[in-house]
Amino acid sequence: MRLQRKHVLAAGVAVVAAATVAVGTGLGFADSGPSGQSACPGSITFSAEGGAPGATSDRFPVGTRLRVTNLDNDRSTEVTVVGPSGSCVLLNSAAMELVREPGRNVIRRHLVERLDGPAAPPDGAAPSGPADRPGSFSPPAARPGTASACPGPITFFEEAAGPGATSDRFPVGTRLRVTNLDNDRATTVTVTGPSASCVLLNSAAMEQIREPGKNLVRNNVVEVLR
Repeated sequence: MRLQRKHVLAAGVAVVAAATVAVGTGLGFADSGPSGQSACPGSITFSAEGGAPGATSDRFPVGTRLRVTNLDNDRSTEVTVVGPSGSCVLLNSAAMELVREPGRNVIRRHLVERLDGPAAPPDGAAPSGPADRPGSFSPPAARPGTASACPGPITFFEEAAGPGATSDRFPVGTRLRVTNLDNDRATTVTVTGPSASCVLLNSAAMEQIREPGKNLVRNNVVEVLR
């Protein structure tokens, strides 16, 4: 009789354990998300560009297909690179809506995968030159004698802090002057951390230079002050 009770007890424990594993997996506790190394370092943000889900990039040529996964909620979107920007990948509004968490404008934990060709250069490696990259671009025109240190448009992320910026090109502590050539307004910022952009302004810095209602500074000069 005692032996039978032990068998029943053991079977009951096994059933409870199996149910716990099943429930944990259903709630997302199990590590079943995407694996691998993201092709883009740092955080991902978005522009206010309309249209179907898409992206711009300073690393992938126009026409490249990318899968972007938010590892905090396991939501993914597949996008085509439609033009240049100052970011490894900059999503447009429609693409960001598909992957972001409510109220958040930055994706810090992500996986960016190239679907139709070789991966991006390793983090820190110099991108190939314009002759080697179909659909690549040159830095925007600057004032005579001034070359911009970052190509493509500049956008921003929400942060409750004084004017600052993040970067995938300049180390923390670097001082930059960013000038909007369309209105001659400039801001001087310090790089405070990494991102997936050559320079990504925070909201306070963007307010100092942007034109009303615009979330991108297309015609700009970025100067390294150090």
